[in-house]
Amino acid sequence: MSMSGNLRKVGNLRKVGNLRSVRGLRKVAALTRRGPRVDLSHPARSPLGSSVVKCVTYRKGVRQTPSRDGDLVEAVEQVRKSDDGFVWLGLHEPTEREFAGIADLFGLHPLAVEDAVHAHQRPKVERYGQTLFAVFKTVCYVEHAELTATSEVVDTGEIMVFVGKEFVITVRHGRHGSLGPLREELEGTPEQLAQGPAAVLHAIADQVVDDYLGVADAVQADIDQVEAEVFAPEGARGTDPGRIYQLKRELLELKRAVVPLGRPLQILAAKPMRLVAPEIQAYFRDVDDHLKRVTEQIAAFDELLNSILQAHLAQVTVAQNEDMRKITAWAAIVAVPTMVCGMYGMNFDHMPELRWQYGYGMVMGLIATACFTLYRGFRRNGWL
Repeated sequence: MSMSGNLRKVGNLRKVGNLRSVRGLRKVAALTRRGPRVDLSHPARSPLGSSVVKCVTYRKGVRQTPSRDGDLVEAVEQVRKSDDGFVWLGLHEPTEREFAGIADLFGLHPLAVEDAVHAHQRPKVERYGQTLFAVFKTVCYVEHAELTATSEVVDTGEIMVFVGKEFVITVRHGRHGSLGPLREELEGTPEQLAQGPAAVLHAIADQVVDDYLGVADAVQADIDQVEAEVFAPEGARGTDPGRIYQLKRELLELKRAVVPLGRPLQILAAKPMRLVAPEIQAYFRDVDDHLKRVTEQIAAFDELLNSILQAHLAQVTVAQNEDMRKITAWAAIVAVPTMVCGMYGMNFDHMPELRWQYGYGMVMGLIATACFTLYRGFRRNGWL
């Protein structure tokens, strides 16, 4: 987006001012009054759009049962009145129209909203007023029966997280990275959820980095397989170099997801933030340590693949040299009878030994002796 477009968004945000929260509540309330109250967890029937996956309220780490299922506005109002809980709203690939009412309700910055809707962002952490916006790249290992030059090894997606004092909004893009199991795991440890939205942000970051570790281990198995084939006895002729290049391309995709996350995690682990308590920052440091391990693994994989590729190219060169030596040796052996037969095939009337009774036998013996001597010499020197 151009700078002028960004300035127009910021200008509109300033015009709204303090009325934004009120208008957002009215807008979403009007949207939910158009039909009966339904369950927001059902994506096909959500009044806020088909992208809403789950909407749950937590108070003191315990999941609350709303008086009316799926009423987001009521849940937000209760949390803001009680000031001791938060709302966790999960979405999957929302459109601008579906996200507009939610953005107004929670007072989200338009630049962050644009990033969350359109995706394709680098991992980052940004602060917009009282809201923290984080982007994580998710990765998934694609199972394959056999690695080929066109095999997809790593599939990537994105998770955007809006963190406020009384809310967590997760926006997921891609076919994997579901947060349902993570939500259930957190609900099993209320003491962790009781620490607020920052605890959810840490849990998401921890899961994303743990997935990195799993994918790195799976990629290592593919690299080990290619390495074993390259250094096999017939590796120069039996290995397709396209497989090595494909692994390097997929490793680059993994690197683009993992490496840029280092700086955002360092910010969350060390920089003082109002929304992230010092106790939570200690856990972010642990996640950062795991990320450094993955980063080092990826760097080692890249160097190893370069070495494997260079070794394969060297093997191909050696094999070609061996073939050329064999061809040269056989050409030298064949040159002896060719030369002798060419000499005696000339049509001259007066040639030595031409009328000799034992001339043919002597020439054949001379050719056989010369060829055998050359063959034995080439075999002794490893050319044949």
